[in-house]
Amino acid sequence: MEYFTQQLINGLTLGSIYGLIAIGYTMVYGIIGMVNFAHGDVYMIGAFQAMIMLLICGALGLTWVPLQLALMLVVAVIFTAAYGWAVERIAYRPLRGSSRLAPLISAIGMSIVLSNFVQLAQGPRPKPVQAPIRGGIELWRNAEGFVVQLGYLQIVIILLTIALMAVFAYLIAKTPLGRSQRACEQDMKMASLLGVNVDRTISQTFVMGAALAAVAGMMVTLYWGVNDFAMGFVAGIKAFTAAVLGGIGSLPGAMLGGILIGLIEAMWSAYFSTEYKDVAAFGILVLVLIFRPTGLLGRPEIEKV
Repeated sequence: MEYFTQQLINGLTLGSIYGLIAIGYTMVYGIIGMVNFAHGDVYMIGAFQAMIMLLICGALGLTWVPLQLALMLVVAVIFTAAYGWAVERIAYRPLRGSSRLAPLISAIGMSIVLSNFVQLAQGPRPKPVQAPIRGGIELWRNAEGFVVQLGYLQIVIILLTIALMAVFAYLIAKTPLGRSQRACEQDMKMASLLGVNVDRTISQTFVMGAALAAVAGMMVTLYWGVNDFAMGFVAGIKAFTAAVLGGIGSLPGAMLGGILIGLIEAMWSAYFSTEYKDVAAFGILVLVLIFRPTGLLGRPEIEKV
């Protein structure tokens, strides 16, 4: 029971990170109907931005942890959001009226460009990071000495994820930007005729998705303590899997899918082979798509005539 509880905590933490990345996929797909396969590398950019800011804080002697975290968050979000905006302007907007295959290939090309850019700028070797948040709360200890611990960093990750989900739910439901996004999702041409600036709305959606990916990248930098230029590919594929599992186009579905993928990986690693945890996650996805093609919280598409 103790081991199960510890893996449950680890799975929820990992799933929160996957969910934040998956929201970027589902927001873009919900509006323009295309998958941004460069999103995983945008998340990787956010992780490196957070790492660089943490190193700068250390060089400047800024050791107060809340200040370090605030600076990491602000810098990572600003710079990564700029990358997200650039991806939309370069890889998507010029091809918006073409077939769906052209933007897909363009996004894959942008993914390769971003990963190779970071490889040249930071080097091919993994970069270790000393996390400023260490330690945790000991929940209980069994007779064999196994300790169930809730880390302080895990608490920060889970609470920050909940707060961001609440903010984005309010943003989508109650603000003019959210109404514009929902209008573009239903009918982009009609939204344009009714005065919605479609180009600006899509750009802002890419920026929002990139900002969430930056937060996830900062969390991974602190949680795992190592970054490398190839980390965006695997995380991006898993986050895309989470978005499809939960129902691509649904924000609650993206978060639910991320948490499920995190829990599947944690439990499979605990009770079976760690080498096959990805197989387990993708196997669950295949089963869901067979029996519920729209995902757990997805809605069937209604064809407009």
